[in-house]
Amino acid sequence: MKDSREMDSRWVRKKAKAKSGLERTNHTENSTPGAVVLYEQWERSNRLSMMFIKTKVSAGIRGSVDQHKNVWALLKAIDEQFVTSDKALANTLIMRFSTSMLTNVRGVREHIMQMRDIAAQLKTLEVDMSKTFLVHYILNTLPQQYEPFKISYNTHKDKWSINELMTMCVQEKGRLTMELGESAHMAMHGGNKGQSKHKGKGKIPAQLK
Repeated sequence: MKDSREMDSRWVRKKAKAKSGLERTNHTENSTPGAVVLYEQWERSNRLSMMFIKTKVSAGIRGSVDQHKNVWALLKAIDEQFVTSDKALANTLIMRFSTSMLTNVRGVREHIMQMRDIAAQLKTLEVDMSKTFLVHYILNTLPQQYEPFKISYNTHKDKWSINELMTMCVQEKGRLTMELGESAHMAMHGGNKGQSKHKGKGKIPAQLK
């Protein structure tokens, strides 16, 4: 009898919660005590899961999903928040990628690494681009001093990987830096007539031909 009274007591508490509108249940007054027990087990599991999940999400997301009282609805809402966040992040990265330009001869290695990193982040967001496109695009972001180098690449039959592009651009940067240094020296000293012009300007080294 005691067990029966406790079962009935839990059933009454369940009905009170259902009337509050906070829980979803198909139970009626004709629900069996066994069904009530199963429901209460679900209710406890749902409540604990909700508490755990909310401790793991950021405050910004938590504020927009607090109204959910069912763990499955909560997870769906969180998933939708992340989809929205991913779209916003992808848009930001695309803007950074499309506006990144190298404005001087130096810093070409860092510039290429940054562009490669942005492309890798976009790939994780399902915004993919081919390696060939990436190489061509990066070349187009280099300053005017690299123009002969770009022409040499376009006439070169083989395609480069990003690492090969980086290696070749660093070599070209070294050549340009030396050339600019000599030009500055000549400007300071008036220059020398008849000085031989630089050879091999902007050409791809023989080892990659």
